[in-house]
Amino acid sequence: MDQARQATYRPVDRPVHHQAKPTFSELFTPKLVTVLREGYTSAHFKADVIAGLTVAIVALPLSMAIAIASGVTPERGLYTSIVGGFIISAFGGSRFQIGGPAGAFIVLVAATVARVGVDGLLLATMMAGVFLLAIGYLRLGTYIKFIPYPVTVGFTAGIAVIIFSGQIVELFGLTLPGKEPGPFVPKLIALGEAAGTINPAATFVAVLTIATIVLLKRWRPKWPAMLIAIGLASLAVALFALPAETIGTRYGGIPRSLQWPALPPVSLDRMVEVLPDAIAFALLGAIESLLSAVVADGMTGRRHRSNCELVAQGFANIASALFGGICATGTIARTATNVRAGAHGPVSGMVHSGILLVLMLVAAPLASYIPLSALAGVLAVVCWNMFEKQAFATLLRASRGDALVLMATFLIVVFRDLTEGIVVGFALGSILFIDRMAKSVAVEADLAQDDVADTVNGGYDANEASDADTVVYRISGAFFFGAASTVGSVLDRIADQRRNFILDCSAVPFFDSTAANVIESAARKASRAGVRFIISGASPRIRRMLINHGVKPPLVTYAASVRDARARLRRAASTA
Repeated sequence: MDQARQATYRPVDRPVHHQAKPTFSELFTPKLVTVLREGYTSAHFKADVIAGLTVAIVALPLSMAIAIASGVTPERGLYTSIVGGFIISAFGGSRFQIGGPAGAFIVLVAATVARVGVDGLLLATMMAGVFLLAIGYLRLGTYIKFIPYPVTVGFTAGIAVIIFSGQIVELFGLTLPGKEPGPFVPKLIALGEAAGTINPAATFVAVLTIATIVLLKRWRPKWPAMLIAIGLASLAVALFALPAETIGTRYGGIPRSLQWPALPPVSLDRMVEVLPDAIAFALLGAIESLLSAVVADGMTGRRHRSNCELVAQGFANIASALFGGICATGTIARTATNVRAGAHGPVSGMVHSGILLVLMLVAAPLASYIPLSALAGVLAVVCWNMFEKQAFATLLRASRGDALVLMATFLIVVFRDLTEGIVVGFALGSILFIDRMAKSVAVEADLAQDDVADTVNGGYDANEASDADTVVYRISGAFFFGAASTVGSVLDRIADQRRNFILDCSAVPFFDSTAANVIESAARKASRAGVRFIISGASPRIRRMLINHGVKPPLVTYAASVRDARARLRRAASTA
């Protein structure tokens, strides 16, 4: 066999360069340790302090707004950013990840609080932390990336719609006769019935907040638009005595210190009750945090350690719950802000948490003047940014399959349930992938003598073959259960047409058990018809798979290549 032929038929699982698997230390060493080992200078610290201050200014109003929208008091959002955010930065696997409460959790947290109360929420958050630790240490974080892109876009868009619908009451200062319904359609009906109770002052404050953020983002993008908007809205309410509800009038302000760590009430029955919530928190937290880390990687060219990141998320959620916080995860918008602000490493996230703590200790009384409609305006802008309009439109135009997955995920999230939306979207995406992979597998007649790489799509032409007693077919693509029926029907038609049948598997990177069973069935049919069945080019891994399923001599013969198989047939014919 010449060198060119050897290169063509090199087994796929025999790499040219062997790369050792990463060690436990390499997988789970926090990025903070890596940054410090590289040499951390005063210039790096200065860059991290500036970035941390910038992110803290963004996180201050956002943390309180998310907490209020989640059905808890505003300080719990600050606790999450301070405690959870610090741990995520200190022990995480991303240089630039900023942790804290995320808008994606609002719907889940609000539903959990409504069902089991704040104590149940804290227990579910701790249990979610344990699950995240298990996911990380079992190295399952690698598989989060297999969630299809249309699912993430549809899921995020659905959450944005739900969050915005939940802010309409505060945006317009509506007065509902009872509790606001949770499901989307009943909520819209209740909001429509309360349309006559619009508070002009609250509406003005919300519009002022949104307009300020939009204009500053356009004309002064480096300014802290959200904090300035909240400040202007609070000043307007205080100066003109506008009848708009504030944090002070509803919650009595926020405390000026962290609460002491304490365990929520724990019992077996209570753990079983909140188990579905804990699982949902863990799965959504894993997805959200790793998506955020991927965004940071794309902006910086760095690579995060996914399993290390999930371990940090686990510890962060346990600690956040102990200090009275809600679910903590990586936040895409704040992480992107951190990167744009020039952060060098995880110290910026730790500084962000420290600055938030200082602001809470020093400026807590000022939070009492923040209008709730202003915080709702902040979340309205967040929802607008969460709804990836361009990506949504692109996927609708891309293909029917992607559009189906996108819309199914989006509509189920909005009208049914977040978890159901992810499950259905993932299932549809998987079916779509299987269909596309199955269609990519081909069985082609190789009409060239000694396999000179001349493959023709279609059936076998006896007039062009060099040996009327031999037929050569090549399978290309991953041969798995999705393609088994198609390939099997072709093999059944051709396996008994000649005295010799060569099946070239050199272009098959993967076989599964169903595919091996199809080959075994074709080989037995050929054997009954007196046809000699030769498999060429199969890698050692594929050959082991086939042999384990009974595809072995004397039923079949294995050859290194089609040329080798033809040579064997010629030798057999000459000695016959």
